[in-house]
Amino acid sequence: MNTGIIATELKQHAPFTTFGTLTGIVIMALFVQLSISREISSFLFWTLHPAHVLLSAFVTASMYRLHAKGGISGTILTGYFGAIGIATLSDSLIPYVGEWLLDLPHRGLHLGFIEKWWLVNPLALAGISLAFLWPSTKFPHAGHVFLSTWASLFHVLMALGSSPDVVTTVLVAVFLFLAVWVPCCTSDIIFPLLWMKKEKSFP
Repeated sequence: MNTGIIATELKQHAPFTTFGTLTGIVIMALFVQLSISREISSFLFWTLHPAHVLLSAFVTASMYRLHAKGGISGTILTGYFGAIGIATLSDSLIPYVGEWLLDLPHRGLHLGFIEKWWLVNPLALAGISLAFLWPSTKFPHAGHVFLSTWASLFHVLMALGSSPDVVTTVLVAVFLFLAVWVPCCTSDIIFPLLWMKKEKSFP
């Protein structure tokens, strides 16, 4: 695994993560101020999470093809598990941990690849297919960060029962950053490159 490539990619993509977190806080403030219903947050989550899976599969598979130079089966497996596993961690698991720690009244765990398997899984395969046709990692990662931020945010907004105080808002911002930066950079950068050494060692 080339740590130089990973360090370069992380450095280039870090600003997207910070800006994405800030946009999430602004959106949360607007939703709370305008008293927008939990049903709208639910609709937006189930729109953005599948879109996140699609783009995550695209970027992860692209990263694998561009740097690990993997074959068809390796690209499919890396793209699928990188997208489904890490998008679920980002959009659902980490936000749920935050909701549980903050004791939000409507907290719940929403697993897209199970609850809406007929939508989420085919979109992961569609993203992988796009990576075969047009492998790219730069602009798609920026879009990936925003989608992940907003999907995580609406997962949290579904759990809110009233206007959050300052402490809750700050903690939500922390969880948003963690939910986006760690899983998304792992999915787009580290996970596909983990296979580079294996691919070369076992031609």
